[in-house]
Amino acid sequence: MSDPKDEYATWPRRKVYGGDFSGAVDAGRRIWIATGAIQRKTLQIEQCQRGEDLHGSGRGRDRCLAALRDFIRKEADAVFGLDFPFGLPAGLVEEKGWEEFVRAFPKRYASPEEFREACRGTADGRELRRITDVASRTPFSPYNLRLYRQTYFGIRDLLAPLVADRSAYVLPMQSALPGVPWILEICPASLLKREGLYAPYKGTTRGHGRARARILDRLEASGELSLPAAKVRRAVVADPNGDALDSVLAALGTFRALRNPDPVTPLRNRAYTLEGYVYA
Repeated sequence: MSDPKDEYATWPRRKVYGGDFSGAVDAGRRIWIATGAIQRKTLQIEQCQRGEDLHGSGRGRDRCLAALRDFIRKEADAVFGLDFPFGLPAGLVEEKGWEEFVRAFPKRYASPEEFREACRGTADGRELRRITDVASRTPFSPYNLRLYRQTYFGIRDLLAPLVADRSAYVLPMQSALPGVPWILEICPASLLKREGLYAPYKGTTRGHGRARARILDRLEASGELSLPAAKVRRAVVADPNGDALDSVLAALGTFRALRNPDPVTPLRNRAYTLEGYVYA
């Protein structure tokens, strides 16, 4: 039994997952999920697996995202950090609230291309950014050419179904209630910038591999992160796309959010409750 004097015994969640998301046709191969357990001041990464390895999953996007939804639903005492935009700049949202926006999203946009063109048309061709994108120094607008598919399929196929049947709560736009998993938006690039570790690590060269190892070394040296299993660490370093590492960074960002005095309402800014909020 936990010591009642232990401040960490009062944390609302005990299991942490970090997800590197993809909207590609073969999303099951590109999505990575890192599983973390809270050990006092340290997040211990126990597993790092591809999306296609989830129960009932596969390489194709539809099957993988269905399996990921089921996986999230079953983890009632967990918090998930996912790395795609959960919303749009306020000027592009017709609905009055975020939940209404998410519920309407699947019917409003028939395809990712239609979604991107609609955003660009409303914004006169500009790539608008959310308040949280500016504050967190995220790399792209939610409908940037390199990101719009992730935004589209993340909102349509992951968040919208979970919100519709209330099998997860998305923070800080929704109340953080017990008995269901929580979902937070995370940006691995923002975390690395904050740590002064933002350097090229996605690629097949030895230099890229060394960069991935160096990032893990620095974070583990702080005592905040631990990858005790050698095979897990090898898998993260060996992934040339950096997706496995991004899932670990997403888990770490989520862990940090939980350590805040008020983890579910980081700033009481009304813009965040409509546009979304990046926790790291």
